Amino acid sequence: MFKIKILVLLSFFSFLKKSNAQDWANLAKYKSANEKLLAEPADENRVVFMGNSITEGWTSSFFENPSYINRGISGQTTPQMLLRFRQDVIALQPKVVLILAGTNDIAGNTGPMTLEEIRDNILSMVELAEANSIWPIVCSVLPAYDYPWRPGLAPNIKIPKLNTMLKNIADQKGVQYLDYFSAMADDRNGLPSALTTDEVHLTKEGYEVLSKMANEAIGKALKE
Repeated sequence: MFKIKILVLLSFFSFLKKSNAQDWANLAKYKSANEKLLAEPADENRVVFMGNSITEGWTSSFFENPSYINRGISGQTTPQMLLRFRQDVIALQPKVVLILAGTNDIAGNTGPMTLEEIRDNILSMVELAEANSIWPIVCSVLPAYDYPWRPGLAPNIKIPKLNTMLKNIADQKGVQYLDYFSAMADDRNGLPSALTTDEVHLTKEGYEVLSKMANEAIGKALKE
């Protein structure tokens, strides 16, 4: 009986240790960078890019603009982004936020997600931005014919459906919808080889398309 109690206690403490070590939304990733940024004079034209690996891997030259703040984390899904939205977006007091998310949800990176659940998480980020006087730009999910790490989920069919929902959010809220998908998709609803390394992630040429479109959308937002 004594041994059983010891084992239970050890299991409990092991659970506590693992729980304390977990940072599901990866709030730690940008914590120091955020603190450093907030210690600097405020930038009235600050723009935060919230996203996953597409955002994190964006060519560094694009972010030489000191007003542009990259807050992408590879592999993340919309519930993770929603959890860190206050720390990594609102607390930085940007004028504009670009929200590019959803493909990892379709891939099931953090478990099964319906398109409606993905839409609702993005809607929550939009509403949080609006409530804090931040202009949200809702970005379409980029084309993907298939996921190399989880094939057979038909993202080429699901992504256009999700993008229709995201455009509806933008229309209903009166905010910008940045349609990367239409500018980049081939006849398979995937990415052409010149723009991608693996059907999902982008080449330099792919990022050139994103950069041009993002700059135009930001310019428009800053004028409004």
